[in-house]
Amino acid sequence: MRADRLVATLLLMQTRGRITAAEVAEELEVSASTARRDLESLSSAGIPVYPQPGRNGGWQLIGGARTDLTGLSSTEAQALFTLVGPGAALSPDAKAAVRKLVKALPEPFRVDAQAAADATTIDPASWGQELSAGSEHVGLLQRAVVRRVNVRFGYKTFGHTGPGHREVGPLGLVDKNGHWYLIASTAHGLRTFRLDRMSEVAPTDTVFSRPAGFDLADAWASVVETVEDRQRATSAVVEIPERLLSVLQAQFGKHCVVQNVVDGRLRATVSAPAPVMIAQHLAGWGAELAVVESDSVRAELARIGSELTSLYG
Repeated sequence: MRADRLVATLLLMQTRGRITAAEVAEELEVSASTARRDLESLSSAGIPVYPQPGRNGGWQLIGGARTDLTGLSSTEAQALFTLVGPGAALSPDAKAAVRKLVKALPEPFRVDAQAAADATTIDPASWGQELSAGSEHVGLLQRAVVRRVNVRFGYKTFGHTGPGHREVGPLGLVDKNGHWYLIASTAHGLRTFRLDRMSEVAPTDTVFSRPAGFDLADAWASVVETVEDRQRATSAVVEIPERLLSVLQAQFGKHCVVQNVVDGRLRATVSAPAPVMIAQHLAGWGAELAVVESDSVRAELARIGSELTSLYG
């Protein structure tokens, strides 16, 4: 709580100019001796807080000095650095910015802030893999979002041999499980682009206007809802040993819904965009798993089994 009191004391001095230890004590509901020790600690930490002797004296910030922690408690400051710290692992500029932010804090708060910034790091590559393709475009696109200038790039879509070229107004970037997406304003409304399908990304000199009321989190939530609806296009009911539920859930995530358990056998509904995609996930289970509902998925499993028998039987 002492860090909170020090911040509150600084804020009082900023708003009132000169203040006495007794006034600090009354405002923060501490003893006068505690308030005096806090003021002395601020002064000894290098913050330009000095006592003014005399009948109308007190303590004040010299030269109009101010703290940049206005409105933050110590836990809020630590939460801020916990959030910004992980990004420093991905960018030298971000690392330098975090260092400068820590140095801008008064001395009593720096240790905890630095510890919060160092508490977490990010490794965006999956095990045994390199960084996902497209990651090299992130910095350029972030700058374009901030500057609100259009970007031009080649974009490869399914069913086309070469990339088509687009020019869009970048509104925000999303990192989804190691894959980066750009939400952008186009002539046809908001669209989402995967960065690993982009090539020849370059900013233009054309400035665009951000749509009124646009919120990146809300826009991404709408994208997720649309994708999830597609993921649920086909369903099948399967039966497996209860002990293997975690494996099935790892394959299908939230698209695996448990129905019931009878005699150690579990029934669950699994979903995917098409029957063949469910069958491809289930083919490796062999006799451990039975599809009890969905003729289309059973037909796909039979086809896969026939192909494997022809190839290896």
